[in-house]
Amino acid sequence: MRCRGAVSALVAVLVAVGSTVLGAGGVAAQAPDSGAAVTNRVVAVDGSRAEVTSVDGRQVTVRIYSAAMAREVSVKVQRPADTSVPRPSLYLVNGAGGGEDTATWEQNTDVVDFLAGKDVNVVMPVGGAWSYYTDWREPDPTLGVNKWRTFFLDELPALVDTMFETTGRNAIAANSMTVTSVLQLAIAKPGLFRSVAAYSGCAQISDPVGRQFVNVVVGTGGGDASNMYGPPGDPEWVANDPVVNAEGLRGTKLYISNGNGLPGEHDKLGDPHLVTWGPVGLANQIVVGGVIEAATGWCTKNLQDRLAELDIPATFDVSTQGTHSWGYWQKAFKNSWPLLAEGMAIPA
Repeated sequence: MRCRGAVSALVAVLVAVGSTVLGAGGVAAQAPDSGAAVTNRVVAVDGSRAEVTSVDGRQVTVRIYSAAMAREVSVKVQRPADTSVPRPSLYLVNGAGGGEDTATWEQNTDVVDFLAGKDVNVVMPVGGAWSYYTDWREPDPTLGVNKWRTFFLDELPALVDTMFETTGRNAIAANSMTVTSVLQLAIAKPGLFRSVAAYSGCAQISDPVGRQFVNVVVGTGGGDASNMYGPPGDPEWVANDPVVNAEGLRGTKLYISNGNGLPGEHDKLGDPHLVTWGPVGLANQIVVGGVIEAATGWCTKNLQDRLAELDIPATFDVSTQGTHSWGYWQKAFKNSWPLLAEGMAIPA
C-alpha cells in the first residue's frame, strides 16, 4: 500500500469538513414506551462503577465511572421488549463526535427504532470525541486522558453484563472514524465481539496516508495525535494498525461497507437524511462527503486486499455510488444486521 498523490490530496480536504457532513439529519428515532426491568443499583467492577440515572420506557441512561480515565461517561441502553431471559448486546458506536454532538445514529437514522424490535440490548456510549476510542500514550492538553480501549474492553462490557444480565455475546457496529476503533477492539480482545460491522472508515493508520487521516480527525477536535501513539515512525502506530495486524480478525464475523464518493440515491434535495436542508447542504454533502467517501473507499480496498491475502472471510459491500452520509449508513446497517445477529446467536 503506497502513498498516492491523489489520495493525499483527498485527505487534505478533510481538514475543512469538521462535523459539517456528519451533523444532524431529518430522521429522529423515537424511544419505545413499553417498560423493561432494570437492575437499578450501583454495580462496581475493578474500581469502575455504573448507576442507572434515568429510565424512559425502554431507554435507560447509565452513568459509568471509568477508573481508567478517572471520569464519568454517560451510556444509553435500549432494552429489549422481552427481558424475561438474558439477551445479547450490540454496541452501537457513533463517529468522530463520540455521540456528544448531533451526529448520532439516534438522531440521523431509524436504526434505534429498527433495533427496538430485536431481542438485543443496544449500548450507545456518549463521549470520547476525536479520540479514536483507544488508549493514548499521554494525556492531551485539549482532549484530556483517553483510555477508551480499556473502557470498551475491560470496564463497559463487565458493567453492562452485570447490570442487565446479558448472555455475554456481543457485536459492535461503527461508522467513519470509529471504524478504525472497532477493528482495533476486535483484534485486541478476540471473542469479545463476535461480529463487527464497519461503515465508511479508514482502517489503516501507520502509513503516511492513514496517519494523515488520524491527524486530521484528531486535529479537528483540537487534539495532538502524537499524544496517541507517539511521533511518526513510532512502533506503536504499526502495532495498532488493523490492516497490518489483520490476522487478529480471524474468527470474527466481519461486514465492511463503503461508497465510492459519487452522488447516489441519498444525494438529492428532499432526502430525509440530508444533514443541512437546501441546495447548500446538498452541495456540501456531494462535494465534501464525496471526497471523504472516495478516500475511505481507497482505505477499504486496502483492507479488503489484506484480508484476502490472509484468507480471512469477510463480507464487503462496496457500492458504485454514495457519499459519506447517514442515508447510506442506515442502509448499510440493515444490510449488515443478519451478520451482527448471527454473531449474537439471535434471529435476524
